[in-house]
Amino acid sequence: MTVNERLYVVGLTNEFESCLKQKDFEKIKSILKKVKLNGDSIIEITNSLAFRNN
Repeated sequence: MTVNERLYVVGLTNEFESCLKQKDFEKIKSILKKVKLNGDSIIEITNSLAFRNN
């Protein structure tokens, strides 16, 4: 299942998008843990998001 699918299934898509707009990467990490991503994947995703949103 993709990250987007996981977020949708657990009802966290809107919260994730809101955190992304606010650049709240600590909350993003917390949300990604809730959808059972491993630590390496979370680091890779948050680094990618931080780079893209600068």
